[in-house]
Amino acid sequence: MLTVDYDLLDLRPGMTVLDLGCGEGRHAFEAYRRGARVVAVDWGVSEVETTKRWLGAIAEAGEAPAGAHFEVVRGDLLHLPFPDAGVDRVIASEVLEHIPDDGRAMAEIARVLKPGGRVAVTVPRWGPERVCWALSDAYHANEGGHIRIYRGDVLRARLSVAGLVPGATHHAHALHAPYWWLKCAVGVDRDAAVVRAYHRLLVWDLTKRPWLTRTAERVLDPLIGKSLVVYADRPAVPADGTADGTADVAAAQEREKTAAAG
Repeated sequence: MLTVDYDLLDLRPGMTVLDLGCGEGRHAFEAYRRGARVVAVDWGVSEVETTKRWLGAIAEAGEAPAGAHFEVVRGDLLHLPFPDAGVDRVIASEVLEHIPDDGRAMAEIARVLKPGGRVAVTVPRWGPERVCWALSDAYHANEGGHIRIYRGDVLRARLSVAGLVPGATHHAHALHAPYWWLKCAVGVDRDAAVVRAYHRLLVWDLTKRPWLTRTAERVLDPLIGKSLVVYADRPAVPADGTADGTADVAAAQEREKTAAAG
């Protein structure tokens, strides 16, 4: 189940892609199959091991083209172990809502992107997420849980502060919003029959991709899509005229610190 549109990300074979907060690797898998040089990053030990195992299985099955490469590392999104201006694309899917210092994480994304590079950021959408929070504290108030709900304009503004230029945006996974509302309403830890039934529907949709549900989701995404996706670029020509834009990112980091202090 992909949240990012790889055409809008403009991912091409041979590009270096960071999948930050990769979880169990769903976006890394697709990037690898498209011929990218993928580096999947997560703090969770089990997530790193699972992603590494599945990427290896994709390689063994011959599902990735020649030239594709993968690496999976355990890393902190606030201190990425990568040099300045070293990657072509970044994916940060459903991760920023977990990070207290999200401005620092966005500045790190800007730092590692090459001038002209692009990031796809996805977060839970404000409306559907607000319903979940209202129905259940257990949904978000736990260790490592969601600590904020983004409005679209706020997310774009914070990406701009980090030195990025927000562009295209869309919503995704409308059929998943009612599932989470049901789950929160009956209790996130309860194995309720209605939740199991809806989950079977989602699995069927994922595996069969029928016309009816695919059409329904496309129609409903602008209304109740569970995820907000924003694409943003690091400027190819920085405002100060430097060759690599490092000064712009450093200035953005200082602006972020000043905003936080205020």
